[in-house]
Amino acid sequence: MKHYKLLSLLSLGVFLVIASCTNKEQPAAAAQGPAPSFPVVTMQTKTVTSFNEYPTSLEGIVNSAVRAKVSGYVQKVMVDEGQKVRKGQVLFKLETQSLSQDASAAKARINVAQVEVNKLIPLVEKNIISAVQLETAKANLAQAKANYSSVSASIGYGTIRSQVDGYIGAINYREGALVSPADPTPLTTVSDISKVYAFFSLNESEYLDFLQNAEGKNLEEKLANYSAINLVLANGSTYAEKGKIETSTGQVNKNTGTVSLRAVFNNPNQLLTNGNSGKIQIPTIYEDAIVVPQQATYEQQGNIMLFKLSEGNKVETSIIKVKAAVGNLYIVESGINLKDKIVVSGVGKLRSGTVITPQNTPFDDAIKPVETLFKN
Repeated sequence: MKHYKLLSLLSLGVFLVIASCTNKEQPAAAAQGPAPSFPVVTMQTKTVTSFNEYPTSLEGIVNSAVRAKVSGYVQKVMVDEGQKVRKGQVLFKLETQSLSQDASAAKARINVAQVEVNKLIPLVEKNIISAVQLETAKANLAQAKANYSSVSASIGYGTIRSQVDGYIGAINYREGALVSPADPTPLTTVSDISKVYAFFSLNESEYLDFLQNAEGKNLEEKLANYSAINLVLANGSTYAEKGKIETSTGQVNKNTGTVSLRAVFNNPNQLLTNGNSGKIQIPTIYEDAIVVPQQATYEQQGNIMLFKLSEGNKVETSIIKVKAAVGNLYIVESGINLKDKIVVSGVGKLRSGTVITPQNTPFDDAIKPVETLFKN
């Protein structure tokens, strides 16, 4: 019995010692370092421009296919590919020897018909023959002259000239090649590339957005008022000249579900030519929009969320509705206002209700893109 009492007293002593130590440690824990620091910013508005890209193909504003009007062998090519030519300049000469022979024969038939008319005129005047015979002879003469004119024109067609000012494209037939008007491939193409057309398409939804973002009462006014557009070349560089959307079919193609548009770009240095490809960039401008850096957000169950700073420097989660993503920024439609402060980085370390030490950060610094230190 004495042993039992002794053990009870010892257990009570140990308990009191542990309790005393615990009570001493609690103030120490409460006295640990300050709340963790996180950068925060006060919301501001910013005008942001986003770009939607669409594949495009380019053509000169004039593309004149040069074709032979008569059959014949190419006798001489008078120009070279890429050469600038003027309207009326000789491009090709065809061999016309056989046509010259036909012209000689046609000329002879004119002479024969003329002799016949001259012979019949006095006979008709003397009423020796009917006037019908003379009229028939005159008709034969007129037909002979028409045949000669046709052959002469064909000889003229053997000299092929440019119909427009422009630049020579690929020359598809050289000396000795037999060409004819029925050839599917032209001799060459003369292109006016002082300006180029860029053709592209929008699907129905994109086209409606395009119209809604343009000012004007009708399609013509909307196109005239629409912002200048960019052209991204095949090598990824942005073309120096801005373009303008000129026309739209205004109708949805039932087969493709798209609407075709055409833009025009000045081409003073002839950098662009037929067959070039690239991407059209159409701008959408968000004026005085509330923006947040994407690094200040996280996703949860399909929602985009961030941390607002509340009273007592506690953070609270908030769901935001995003209108668009532009670069490293979200354009916010709802969920925050200009009075709010948000945490802009390190959100993965936070939980709702956490107390932090806010570090006020300039807004422009907070929304700068994060530089990539390592590239593959």
